[in-house]
Amino acid sequence: MGQPLVPAPALLLVAAFSRYPAALDWAKERLAGAWGPIARSSEAYPFVETNYYEATMGAGLIKRLFALATRIDPARLPELKLATNAWEAEYAALKRHPEPRPLNLDPGYLTLSKLVLASTKDFAHRIYLGQGIYAEITLFFRRGRWEHHEWTFPDYRRPEVQAFLSQCRDDLRHFVREDHAA
Repeated sequence: MGQPLVPAPALLLVAAFSRYPAALDWAKERLAGAWGPIARSSEAYPFVETNYYEATMGAGLIKRLFALATRIDPARLPELKLATNAWEAEYAALKRHPEPRPLNLDPGYLTLSKLVLASTKDFAHRIYLGQGIYAEITLFFRRGRWEHHEWTFPDYRRPEVQAFLSQCRDDLRHFVREDHAA
């Protein structure tokens, strides 16, 4: 019989997108203020793989990924998603932009073997965690590279996004080595 173990800490990641660079800057400051310093930020890239968000967010969306220096217990994912949802609402309430949803924040975590993202939407490939939050394994790491599933959002299949995630994975691997050396 297997014994339950506490999982290794994971690297906290947040995807942020908006059509407004100022909204992404606000998000970065909010994340760092709440959860600690940003260890890595991806370059902003055009989020053009879907028009799903245009009705509430407008066209011309740009996206950035933020990796926080803070390592987290993966069980915190529902709490983190609820916090980012509240921050989205807070930013919208500032009325700096005409769109009803000028900012989207999607937290997740990275382990050495996978990228997991939080969602409020249920689907066949998502696992319910509690508090209205689901988890999705978006990418997995095998044979020295990231691999996707059929449901993986297209922008996470981009080489530059996977290169950023590999840098984050290298950072996490360094943390793991330090933990074992201590």
